[in-house]
Amino acid sequence: MEYNLADLFESVVDAVWDREALVYVDHPGTGAERRLTYAELDAAANRIAHHLTGAGIRPGEHVGIQLYNGVEYLQTVLACLKARVVPVNVNYRYVEDELAYLYRDADLAALVFDAEFTDRVATAAPRAGTLRHLVRAGAPGAGRPAAPPRCVEFEEAEASGSPERGFAPRSADDLFIIYTGGTTGMPKGVIWRQEDLFFAGLFGGDPGGTPITRPEELAERVAAGGAGLTFFPVPPLMHGTSTLTAFIALDCGQRVALHRKYVPEEVLRTIEKEKVSSVSLVGDAMLRPLVDALRGPSRDTDLSSLFALSSSGAIMSDTVREELRALMPNVLLLNNFGSSESGSNGRATDDSGPANGFRLHVNSRTRVVDPATLELSAPGAPGRLAQHGHVPLGYYNDPAKTAETFFRRDGERWVLLGDMATVGEDGIVTVLGRGSQCINTGGEKVYPEEVEQALKAHPDVYDALVAGVPDPVWGSRVAAVVQLRDGAKPLDLEAVQTHCRTRLAGYKVPRRLVLADPIRRSPTGKADYRWARSVAEGTGDGDGDSDSDSDSDSDSDRV
Repeated sequence: MEYNLADLFESVVDAVWDREALVYVDHPGTGAERRLTYAELDAAANRIAHHLTGAGIRPGEHVGIQLYNGVEYLQTVLACLKARVVPVNVNYRYVEDELAYLYRDADLAALVFDAEFTDRVATAAPRAGTLRHLVRAGAPGAGRPAAPPRCVEFEEAEASGSPERGFAPRSADDLFIIYTGGTTGMPKGVIWRQEDLFFAGLFGGDPGGTPITRPEELAERVAAGGAGLTFFPVPPLMHGTSTLTAFIALDCGQRVALHRKYVPEEVLRTIEKEKVSSVSLVGDAMLRPLVDALRGPSRDTDLSSLFALSSSGAIMSDTVREELRALMPNVLLLNNFGSSESGSNGRATDDSGPANGFRLHVNSRTRVVDPATLELSAPGAPGRLAQHGHVPLGYYNDPAKTAETFFRRDGERWVLLGDMATVGEDGIVTVLGRGSQCINTGGEKVYPEEVEQALKAHPDVYDALVAGVPDPVWGSRVAAVVQLRDGAKPLDLEAVQTHCRTRLAGYKVPRRLVLADPIRRSPTGKADYRWARSVAEGTGDGDGDSDSDSDSDSDSDRV
């Protein structure tokens, strides 16, 4: 047995076959549920795995998963792993051109998609030369669109496959590809060896303690422990963090709860009903509506089972964190930090926030390096976050970007991440922001995340993104795209600047303000900086925005 994700899952199934592994609650609030034990989930995955191999999908080929959250998503991922084919997450918000690009870039041989996306798939699939097999999930009905060519309905695929295992031996070198969100450029497929992903993204089978030292130990720990925990990954499973959260739960022999889509009141209802222990979301875009629900229609929700609430993939602002502390004082609030290229890097310190910066306790594999020399940065010197050891192999179909991002030193693999940071004498890392989004204004560097934190501390601001726009004098100026709270009076630039000057140096204060409703983010809550920049420059759609500019950019105004 090796550190292969399917082997590890099957070992857990054999240890706790009769435990409940998965509960899916239909959306929104219809009462429809699906509950599967570990044995039932294993058999369901076997059926789809045998269907894929029977359809001629060979080990090492790529299968796209374009689904909403549900049993079918995890079932399909597990099926791919069992059959040694490579699962590839597909952003279901993509339109036809974006889908065709991803299908081609990922060299998909098969695609499992939701019936709701039939029209888009039917248009995009013929433009991907390698894509030869389609499986459509979703409840059948009279209004269901006609299936594209070479398409099998999911229920037929299940019926055609054996529930038994009977697969060829697997390897720790089997692959898992996670496509990035593409909010700052075209999406890229990050290639992981499964052993590396197990340790970097799944904490080696023990998120709160010591990683296992041999594959058989995972099932031994599960058998010796007990059930009783429910993990609730709320964001779309197409987001790598959400899928990894589900696998962490399964590797621990615990239960996963899923919703098809995000509705805050329904999330809170499920936490109460299913006695959820840990819930994960992505940043303020998902957390603020949860705060509003707890203050309003769901104020009496029983959260006594909830131990931890985490944000991964986007920062939980200091303002939202304080609001959550007041509403759920007994819940551990975790600001996790990681990426598709690194798995987990660390967790924010308790004093992380606008006053001290975004500070991290990082794991032993995470360092700050000089991007020019790739040597470790001295304390206080700015550099780039990097991770060594269990890191990806590179980007799929992109050797140039792979060469820029991945390197070897002293016989070990490293990945150079996009975040600028400094490390203190105490080992605490302060993340400055994404280097690709850094705004150079008159030679001073401004990281959008810091300005966004300050903006969100304003009582009338619901959400904010910050981008640089061209400036004839300073090269770039800081522009803020702001979504106001419902019922708030319109803000003008002067009021925003007055607020920010109490928290930021003068050169970081926004010089342009655009009011937009809503702020555009990915389904996982990640910032869409391309959109923010186009809106700030006046070339994008701000959905009825109003804007104002300041030309008072004297030296004294900038310090």
